Amino acid sequence: MDNLVSIVVPAYNEEGNIELLVKKLFEMIKNSKGEYEVIIVDDGSTDKTLDIAMEMKKEYPELRIVKHRKNFGLTQALITGNSVARGDAIILFPADLQFDVNDIPRLNKRLRDGFDIVTGKKIGKYEKKFVSSVYNYMSRKLFNLPITDQNSIKIMKKQVLDSLTLRKDWHRYIVSLAIEKGFTVTEIPVKLYPRYSGSSKFTGIKRVIIGLFDLIAVKIQTSLMKKPMLLFGTSGGILVLLGLLIGFIAILIRIFGHTGYRPIVYLTMLLILSGLLLFVFGFIAEVLATVVDRLEKPEDFIDKIY
Repeated sequence: MDNLVSIVVPAYNEEGNIELLVKKLFEMIKNSKGEYEVIIVDDGSTDKTLDIAMEMKKEYPELRIVKHRKNFGLTQALITGNSVARGDAIILFPADLQFDVNDIPRLNKRLRDGFDIVTGKKIGKYEKKFVSSVYNYMSRKLFNLPITDQNSIKIMKKQVLDSLTLRKDWHRYIVSLAIEKGFTVTEIPVKLYPRYSGSSKFTGIKRVIIGLFDLIAVKIQTSLMKKPMLLFGTSGGILVLLGLLIGFIAILIRIFGHTGYRPIVYLTMLLILSGLLLFVFGFIAEVLATVVDRLEKPEDFIDKIY
């Protein structure tokens, strides 16, 4: 439905926040000129989050609720919300009340100016600010992003999400993946507040490590894996040539030095075999990349038809 914004709220054990959030969202909708729907995705909560949401539905019948069988993570909650959304635009809005619901119309207005994605630039003091700044710096350098903060609330055309393949925890890289497909993005400042109730689900060194490896994986998928033979073939060729060179040196030592050094022979074999294996990996990756390209639909690349 044109000009309808679907507000997707992933909620995992947010019993202390969900009631107030729903009230704030529908108060914003009442006072706003735009058209909105609210979709709560209960991501396998083990507390009273779902019960409270169902009670709120009695007060706000238009509230939509989707329940996951178990906790699948924020990315899957977003995918689920998008699959049932009726709007032409999707906004991912956390349930922890750290963002102001009144920023939603501002994001929507900017989106309607002609952008495909509008993300919020967090303003204020918050935990993990240093980690977030490093992550965003690396993202800008790796993906040439025109924004400074891709890990915030964001609104996007439904077409954007429909065209992306998101793996677990890749909700943080929506902007990076969308830029690769030619979508436009901008940002506006949004105020960040302390969490209203409960504790963050994204803490600990494990999350940092996962985020780092995901960043590398996304970069590989958006660039190197587009031409995998360029990566594997070049690496394999270097190893084969290096192996041949060392093997030639070993032959010269054997002929003129009348001695043999077995580790050099082993090193030669290792380098040549490793290089050939990389060639094989590159060939297989090229085949897989070709299959993926064939699965992509023409409409995934079309913005408008005039």
